[in-house]
Amino acid sequence: MKKKIVIHSNHSRAFTGFGKHTKNILQYLYQTDKYEIVEFANGLAWDAKDTKLLPWKCYGSLPSDPQRINKLNKDPNLARAAGYGSEMVDEIIKKEKPDVYIGIEDIWGFSGYWNRNWWNKINCMLWTTLDSLPLLPESVSAAGKIKHYYVWASFAVKELQRLGHKHVDLLRGCLKPDNFFKIDDQSKSQLRSKYNIHPNDFIIGFVFRNQLRKSVPNLLEGYKLFLDKNPDSRAKLLFHTSWGEGWDIPRLLKEKGIDSNNVLTTYYCKSCTEFEIKKFTQHKEDCRFCGAEKTQETTNVKHGVSEEQLNLIYNLMDTYCHPFTSGGQEIPIQEAKLTELVTLNTNYSCGEDSCTEESGGFPLDWAEYREPGTQFIKASTLPESIEENITKVFKMSKEERASLGKKARQFVINNFSVEVIGRKLEKIIDGMPEVNWDYNFEKLKNDPNYNPPNIKDDKLWLIDLYKNILKRDVDETDDGHKYWMQEISKGADRNSILKFFKKTATETNQKETKLELEDLLDKDDKGKRVAVVLPQSQKDVFAFTSILPSIKRLYPDHNIYFFTNSDCVDILDGNPNVHKVLPFQQEIDDPFILEGRSDHEGYFDVAYFPNTTTQKFVSYTHNCKDKIDFDLQCI
Repeated sequence: MKKKIVIHSNHSRAFTGFGKHTKNILQYLYQTDKYEIVEFANGLAWDAKDTKLLPWKCYGSLPSDPQRINKLNKDPNLARAAGYGSEMVDEIIKKEKPDVYIGIEDIWGFSGYWNRNWWNKINCMLWTTLDSLPLLPESVSAAGKIKHYYVWASFAVKELQRLGHKHVDLLRGCLKPDNFFKIDDQSKSQLRSKYNIHPNDFIIGFVFRNQLRKSVPNLLEGYKLFLDKNPDSRAKLLFHTSWGEGWDIPRLLKEKGIDSNNVLTTYYCKSCTEFEIKKFTQHKEDCRFCGAEKTQETTNVKHGVSEEQLNLIYNLMDTYCHPFTSGGQEIPIQEAKLTELVTLNTNYSCGEDSCTEESGGFPLDWAEYREPGTQFIKASTLPESIEENITKVFKMSKEERASLGKKARQFVINNFSVEVIGRKLEKIIDGMPEVNWDYNFEKLKNDPNYNPPNIKDDKLWLIDLYKNILKRDVDETDDGHKYWMQEISKGADRNSILKFFKKTATETNQKETKLELEDLLDKDDKGKRVAVVLPQSQKDVFAFTSILPSIKRLYPDHNIYFFTNSDCVDILDGNPNVHKVLPFQQEIDDPFILEGRSDHEGYFDVAYFPNTTTQKFVSYTHNCKDKIDFDLQCI
């Protein structure tokens, strides 16, 4: 039987680095006819129309249910995680029962996947990009749980292996060399003529997504230095990017005193799919090829040129300059090399792989700065180095450029071509063991009543707690295990640790148990119930007990149900005004669930949400049955 492989990344039709790479890999594996291929596509709904346009199975990673999407969008963190597939990844594993799961994204897109019950029960591989030092802590802490861990750049391999994770290896992002090549001089001359570019113009190109980590201001400053020293160079910049996001390029041009006529960009027509190279004027232009009005836009991740067209754009350039703060691979550098351009890029992060002597590229020097919050080392490319290296290429003979360009192309073919990377991936997949799992997704319920045997070794004792109380298989590399070993070394006693594990097990069981309100409420007090929802904190719950007598006085015939977190239950124990204390769950944090709306009659006459405000959601309707606990009197 063929191994079934789920490949999870940007949709293979997306105009992104991950999208292009994924398309190449999917096509390569599909053409081998050795595997059953399933694409799990970020950016699409589960059953989106675009999922039906491919020769292999494809599912979107977002839920199709609009209500579910709306609920997720209320929480930015949940929405972001859902965009990377967190909501539907279990579903595709259940449905397709793959032998291999390959995740191809930034590492944070898979946060917590290694704690899911299917992880490592099937063959799970992360093929991820890391872009800065020190490495993202999650990328290091998760390494022990990721058996097949591959990164796109050698600097990240070196650092992870230095930190003790010797199994991490290099597997670069791939390109199709045949899609990018140098055209002949006559074709180049005709192409320049089509877009009114003078034969003697020296074009410095930059293909990039317009975002902070692409060092546009640095390049503009380096370009200005070059013009100041070479006023007769006829040098121009060609920015293949969106001018509708990220850096405000027109503003930067004015700030640095650069003539906007010297900066060209790509416009793409959504109607006829032709592209045009010209000065930026406005975000929407009429198309001179098909005559359609306002259909031309600067290229972006949703609408852009084909790889055939992009190849022509590279061939309009005389050199390629790619300054950036950090990156996972920066695929345009390799695309430019395939068209035999001499490339200049920042000598940091993944850029270290593309500016060596053997690569046919030149390194750009940089100064360090730290990114606030993450404390990542980032590179600020020196404008002086940009100027120096542009000058170096500008003064080269045609023969020197051609020689370096051929070296650059061969370097990419040897190290980044889909044939080379695909063969390596085949070898990895074929070496993975057979899957012996029944795809049972029922999660074992935590056991807070478990009492461990007398195990003398602290390490083994902790492993036993994890296995039998929290139902997790861990080893000594697990961060939680390391934490408790540190606590033990500081004098923590086993009894307190055991209590913590049991408490955690109880709370987790409560969270994971689907709340059925009907089963928790008395059957004989319907129409005479009041709810108080106050999950935290202990201080707030204690303070609110002073208000309970007032509520009971207003509703003497009603039972008061108090929803709160487990650590607040003791505060309410024995309170004569509280009928029942019930576990808080996120689902009930909504007055329309508790009080009813439309055809939903609700469970309570009145629900109080003392920790919320009207800015969060409507919390004051009370079915028009609320009472005021004071009287106005004239004396």
